[in-house]
Amino acid sequence: MGASVPRVTTRVNARRRHRPAQAAAQNTGRGPRYHAPQMRPFLLAFAVLIAGVHLGAQRRPDVRYLPTPQNVVDAMLEFVQVGPGDVVYDLGSGDGRIPITAALRYGARGVGIEIDPVLVRRSEEQARRAGVADRVRFITGDLFQADMSEATVVTLFLLPGMNIELIPKFRTQLRPGSRIVAHHFAMGGRWEPEAERDVDGLMIYRWTVP
Repeated sequence: MGASVPRVTTRVNARRRHRPAQAAAQNTGRGPRYHAPQMRPFLLAFAVLIAGVHLGAQRRPDVRYLPTPQNVVDAMLEFVQVGPGDVVYDLGSGDGRIPITAALRYGARGVGIEIDPVLVRRSEEQARRAGVADRVRFITGDLFQADMSEATVVTLFLLPGMNIELIPKFRTQLRPGSRIVAHHFAMGGRWEPEAERDVDGLMIYRWTVP
């Protein structure tokens, strides 16, 4: 995909210390505050996404689509050490770049769950163009209703409340040793990540299912 190698800083959390910035994020529903000028367009777009999301029983694609930057996609998959034996589920898969990258670069199988049928069709076309349509599939549906029991890796770029709502599903459907990686938002104080990484000013977080 031609992305340059991102600048990354990794912190492993054997026993996490209290961080005021993260505590504020948990209390307000916002992510960590970034001050770099290059972050402003990203955060503005994410603010639009937050304003449009509804967490009720009827979930509709009524938000502005905001893709994960490709350098962050690459870092997320490397962070959880995706390999040929993995099945990568992307919840809210958008244009399909995460499952497609997992198949193209790592030989993994990918599954994208996306509620917007227009984005699903775009993802399927992208997979065909990339030559990985035999290793990637996309499902039009509600990620909260999806069966992810075959997944060995789950990727997320969702709002904090949505991540938290998925915790029981992760713990009941995923097998021990399965890995979860999230872009930008963690799971509040409900499930602390085992490690986190700064990718050019954007945070990613990792968990392993016990």
